[in-house]
Amino acid sequence: MDGSSEFLCGVVEGFYGRPWSMEQRKVLFQWMQRWGLNTYLYGPKDDLKHRLLWREVYSPEEEGQLRTLIVESEKRGLRFVYSLSPGQDIVFSSSCDLSLLKRKLRQVSELGCQAFAILFDDIDHSLCQADSQAFSSFAHAQVSVANEIYRFLGEPPVFLFCPTEYCGSLCSPSVSKSPYLMTVGEDLLHNISIIWTGSKVISRELSVEGLSEVQSVLQRPPLVWDNLHANDYDSRRLFLGPFKGRYPQLATHLRGLLLNPNCEFEANYIPLHTLGTWYRTGREEKKEEYQYCPEMALSTALHDWMDELSQPLQPGRQSRQADQRSSGQKSGTLESANCHPTTTTREGRPKPPREPPQGDSPPTSSPEGEEGEEGVRRGEEGGRREGGDGEEREKKLHNNQFRQGPGQPGGPGGVPREAQGRVLCGGKAPLSESQIRLLVGLHYLPHEHGPSAQRLLQDLTWLKAHCHLVSANDKKGPQQKAEEWRGRAAGFLGVCEEIAVLHSSVVSGVSRAVLYDLYPYVWDLRNTALVAKAFICWLDGRVLSDSSPLGSWRNCFHWCGTTTGAELLGVESEPWVFKGGVSGEVQMLLPIGSNSELFSHPPPLFPTSRLYNIRPYHNKDKVELYRMVRQLQQGTQGSPDSSPAHPDLIGDRCLGPCLALCPEYSMVLEDELGVCGCVLGIVDVRSFAKRCQACWMPAMRDKYPPRTGHANSQEVLQQIEGDQGEYPDSLLYHFPSQLRLDALPDLVDVSVTRCLLTSLLTALKANGSQGVFCEVQPTDRMRLDFLTKLGFLEIIRGEARHREGVVLGRLL
Repeated sequence: MDGSSEFLCGVVEGFYGRPWSMEQRKVLFQWMQRWGLNTYLYGPKDDLKHRLLWREVYSPEEEGQLRTLIVESEKRGLRFVYSLSPGQDIVFSSSCDLSLLKRKLRQVSELGCQAFAILFDDIDHSLCQADSQAFSSFAHAQVSVANEIYRFLGEPPVFLFCPTEYCGSLCSPSVSKSPYLMTVGEDLLHNISIIWTGSKVISRELSVEGLSEVQSVLQRPPLVWDNLHANDYDSRRLFLGPFKGRYPQLATHLRGLLLNPNCEFEANYIPLHTLGTWYRTGREEKKEEYQYCPEMALSTALHDWMDELSQPLQPGRQSRQADQRSSGQKSGTLESANCHPTTTTREGRPKPPREPPQGDSPPTSSPEGEEGEEGVRRGEEGGRREGGDGEEREKKLHNNQFRQGPGQPGGPGGVPREAQGRVLCGGKAPLSESQIRLLVGLHYLPHEHGPSAQRLLQDLTWLKAHCHLVSANDKKGPQQKAEEWRGRAAGFLGVCEEIAVLHSSVVSGVSRAVLYDLYPYVWDLRNTALVAKAFICWLDGRVLSDSSPLGSWRNCFHWCGTTTGAELLGVESEPWVFKGGVSGEVQMLLPIGSNSELFSHPPPLFPTSRLYNIRPYHNKDKVELYRMVRQLQQGTQGSPDSSPAHPDLIGDRCLGPCLALCPEYSMVLEDELGVCGCVLGIVDVRSFAKRCQACWMPAMRDKYPPRTGHANSQEVLQQIEGDQGEYPDSLLYHFPSQLRLDALPDLVDVSVTRCLLTSLLTALKANGSQGVFCEVQPTDRMRLDFLTKLGFLEIIRGEARHREGVVLGRLL
């Protein structure tokens, strides 16, 4: 296969992170053949023998795996390019290092590989003392080695060289005046192609002018290593959008274009599908009316991906009828012995490094069925529904109705019922076209959001800026404006609900491979949307306007992100300037968005498709919440016989004061079965204590008079009085607000519980709180650990205030 003149278009596996498996690469080759791509470059940064241990030859087992890949690529009509990255520690003047480099590449050549690349990206420009004496510059050292290796390999038709200055932003002082690039262009043998990423490491667009400039300096057309869909620099971002910003006419100015895509293999279907469309369009564009349209290419790829997702996962997908001729031999993975256990990060390269992952580890549940997930569901239901009305629960499950928003129109939530439409829990079925479009729109491109993400961010920004229209203490505003706010809120809540259903469908869908790769990202966005949705529901009738002495929404917003990620990026910035994608931007539009520990945590090991909703408390929830804390108390004491004489006693002690005196700071969690937990807040503990003594305690004494003679009643009444004990001024000065976790749910997916607590912290911050504390029993290690991971620190031990509890607090 002579590639000296053919345009090279395909894929480079060149990211930092876990390399793809052998089976995934075979599927990749099937895709590439189907879409007309012709080149695959092997260069995963975390394959130790590709980069860190480049001097070591492959073992016999690894040789067999590499040979299998080369043969498989040839069967698909693809060119296999093997790359090596010796630049971190090579001594350019060392004959020993040069011999080891030749030995390594000879070994790969003998396996059948006929195309090679030598990469000098992401390394220091300095030379060791021996090299400084042997070479006049860093560029001369690299060129000398590259030329010798090229001749040693017999001058193969495809030989690629990645310079250290591989994009415009890394060139000093500029592309046209860079001594480094000038030396490379002049001294590197002309048949060696040079890799280039564009004006940036991740270029928004590639222009004819920019490519012409670098072509003039390099004295040859560059080969683009395209990082448009690279995501290894941000553990919260994924790019499912189309290949865009590169006109097919650019091909006449290029040696080729290789896309370095997402680390997650299954996320690359649309990027590679549309790349194939772009390449075919460039070859067929002799007719002027034939143009590449990213949106049309995306639409075609979406429909094909739907067909792909409907197929049960087979090893290597070799069972598909169209691919029966391909080899069914199962082999190991080349990276199994060489994969670096940790990610090495460096500044700038054809693909920048990912931060240590927070929430991107794939779920480890079995691909085969749903037994584990169903078991988790049953455990969740049984753990908190024991003793309830079984017949009523079965009705709820049968109807499968999920209460998404506040209740009646004009109620405490104020959001119209239409915005709170019922949705069905996802079953084991393929994703719908609308869900796939939503998924792609929310994870679009590094410099651009899709339509659904744009709408989500625009609505949230507008609702934030105009929340004074529905404030709790400003009723003089025009009703028409308030209704406009509520209508806009309804649209925002609708998108958040769609995200929740999408998460459920991804978890319960047929394609387990997609679940493993996409789950951390969909899960992260689901959680952020849960908090944002709860907060928008809470704003209506609860947020305080500027006249409030406690502070205001507007006053607190100097703590919030006032600029969206898209605005912050601009044309000149790399995408990693603002991390987190849509999730990060939604987070930064919330009052506590800068507190990353509230939003960044790893996904659960056992994904569940259960639908959750977080919303403000309504009076109708009181009965269910009282029943729940009564059951929790029975479970703690181990016997239903120990329940108090009056059924409200436990609820009145644990929940009553907050629900009666400050219900606006109570957040409720519900699932398909109904209410399953809540968290209570007090924005100003000092004023709350006074109101409690003036209003709540007299009511309790009337409700439980001493003459009843119930020992339990009197004991709980004394506990209610004790719970309203005073806290020192030194504590309340920095932490004026309090959390109460008596009805905090214990779920398999603990992130939902974190979202519940985060929603309340967001509300407290919005109304002016600067800090919050929570009292926990020292023996409750799970709750102490839970709060500590959310940034709470121990402030006061119980002995200091003659109480058992430990006081933990955090600033907002």
